Order: sequence, then C-alpha cells, then structure tokens
Amino acid sequence: MAIEISDSNFEETVLKSDKPVMVDFWAAWCGPCRMVGPIIDELSNEYADKAVIGKVDVDKNQEYAAKYGVRNIPTVLVFKNGEVVKRQVGVATKETYAEAIDSLL
Repeated sequence: MAIEISDSNFEETVLKSDKPVMVDFWAAWCGPCRMVGPIIDELSNEYADKAVIGKVDVDKNQEYAAKYGVRNIPTVLVFKNGEVVKRQVGVATKETYAEAIDSLL
C-alpha cells in the first residue's frame, strides 16, 4: 500500500527523501482517482526498496497541493532531491507511472 502523506509529514517524507518519490494527489469523491489508486498501490509494492510512493488526500491536506499548483486530480508528481521532475495530470497507464520512476533509478 502507498503511504499516507499529509501536510505535516510532506517535507520529511517527500522533500528530504534520498530516493525518488511519487505522490498521488487525490480525493475520495474523485472517480478517476479511484482508477489511479490501485495502480499507485501496486507500484508501491513493486518499488518498495527503490522509491517512496504515497498519496495525499487533497480534501484533508491542501498546503502542498496549492504549493505545487495541483488544480485537477488525480495529479501525480514525481520528486527527485526535493524537486518536481515529472507531472502527470489525469489517469495514465501503470507503465507511464513506472517509466517515471525507472527514469530516476
């Protein structure tokens, strides 16, 4: 399962990570988010030792969603050394997300 990322642990979990980090910005009421969610969970298992993969519920945690200009959900951001290096807005294939992580390993 992907880890829960909140405004309170975002800096420590995402920005200070020494591994690539994939963050899924989502909400419970969002249909497309429910399509992306299982893919993110699968990737978190497959990349457990290589990358950090988590989810931010934008209804409960708005600080970093606003900071990174997340206007539509699902939005998946990929971070390397605390910087956004990839952005995927809307639903994409598992391969698309995997390639984003693979390119940083």
